[in-house]
Formats: sequence, C-alpha cells, structure tokens
Amino acid sequence: MQKVTFKVIKNQNFVDFNLYQFGKETCDPGHSFGPAQRNHYLFHYILSGRGTLFSDNSQGHTNTYKLHAGQGFLIVPKQINTYIADVNTPWEYTWLEFDGLHVKQYLESSGLTFNQPVYRSEFPELREQMKREMLYIVDNKEASDFHLIGHLYLFMDYLTRSVRNVPLIGSSRLRELYVREAVAFMEKNFKEEISIEEIAKSLGLNRSYFTKIFRLATGKTPQAFLMNYRMIKAAELLTLSDLRISEIGEEVGYSSQINFSRAFKNIYSVSPREWRNTHKIIKA
Repeated sequence: MQKVTFKVIKNQNFVDFNLYQFGKETCDPGHSFGPAQRNHYLFHYILSGRGTLFSDNSQGHTNTYKLHAGQGFLIVPKQINTYIADVNTPWEYTWLEFDGLHVKQYLESSGLTFNQPVYRSEFPELREQMKREMLYIVDNKEASDFHLIGHLYLFMDYLTRSVRNVPLIGSSRLRELYVREAVAFMEKNFKEEISIEEIAKSLGLNRSYFTKIFRLATGKTPQAFLMNYRMIKAAELLTLSDLRISEIGEEVGYSSQINFSRAFKNIYSVSPREWRNTHKIIKA
C-alpha cells in the first residue's frame, strides 16, 4: 500500500539555499511518476528496494538508470524525468526539493549534474550521515524553518563529501578548495603521525583521487609536501630552540630519531646536528 509523508515549505526568504518541500514514500509495485519537469532541484535517496530512472540529457536523449538501495538520483530544474518502482521489490525513498544562488555549484562539487544524475558513494559513514540528515528533516517537519535550513546545509555537506568520485574536469575551484583544506589539515596535525589516508578521509575523498588533485595543484605528492612542511618546522626549531634533536623529531611527527634525521638530510642535504651547528641563533 502506497505510503507518503511530505511537507511543503512556504518561506522563500533563504536566497542562498532554500528548502521547498520534502518527504518519504513507500511505493507500490510498478508505481511511476512522470514524465514531468520540476522548477527546483529534487534529490531522492533510496532507502530500500529498486526502481528505474528515465532522465533526459543535454543532447536530447533519454538515459535509463537501474537503481537500488544506497543510491540516489537528482532531478534538475526543467529536466524531463520519469521514475518507476520495481514490480518485485518496489523502492522506498526520501527526498528533498531545494534551490538557491549557490546550489548548482554545490551539486557540481558532488559530481551530480544534468547529464550525471545518479548518486553513488564509497564512503558508507558519510552516506549514512547524509541519509540521517534527510530523515531528520522529514521526521521534524514541525521544526522552525531556520532549524530545517541548518540541517539542509548538513545534508549538502555530507552529500558532497560522500560521493564516489568527483570529476577532475571542470572542477578547478573545487580542487583548489580540497587542496587548501588538506594543507590546513597538515598544518594543524603535522606533529602527529598522520597518514595520507587520514588526510583524504578528512576531506571525504579516496586516497588515489586526493593524491591526483593534490599533485596537480602543487606539483608535489601529499607525502612530499607533508615531509617538506615538517622539515621547515624542524629547521626553525633547530635554529631557534634548545630542544634536543630527538625532541625536535617528535615535535614534527617522528617517533624515531633515525627516521627524522634521514628525512631532514633528504631535504637539506645535511644532518639536523650539522644544520644546528651552522644556523643556531645564540641568545644574548
């Protein structure tokens, strides 16, 4: 039996990012919607079951997508779509309809576009958080508009960070953002024994994609950049402090003095002790 829960939002004052309506639906076998167009962006996340999306592309053709639980799909304004529940395992989905000045940019950063409407994720924890935000909005429809918009931003954050792959082409501003955030993460955590996997995970990216965009932007691998940053900090401490060399190694993320000395010599061509002997500033 068809079961639908939804709410329409009448507040139009949130120009940057606005929520228009949302809901959840358990579909009957073979239930269909469309062909139809929307005035705003509409994102569906499939909670269970299966179905099929028929979506027009920019070349005027119709693409067919077989979808299942854990996936989602985007409907772009003025795009013609039809979606049909499977006759054997009909889907249940939740949806949000939204729009705003920066929504296209947000969605492009997640890889969702007119021609690429299907949401997939290789990050189960982030995908689960996104789903929770969507269901929170549906389950708290009596909350204030400000409260719901706050959770709409959280939904978009988890959506953009949970995608399987963000396209390299046409996303230079997004790549720059990721690289800036990665550098900030390194600057904050360089004293810890952080791994490249940890940095990539903090951004919601897989390691291979993160390494590719970081090298493209900086000319260095993340490993090389992190080691170089640590050695710059080490050189400062060797010059300005009275800490022992083993303590300086620990300060920049090396528990082994041998590994620290090897890394330092790899950058500066001299050992930490030789550097200190040459550059140490004697305090008056």
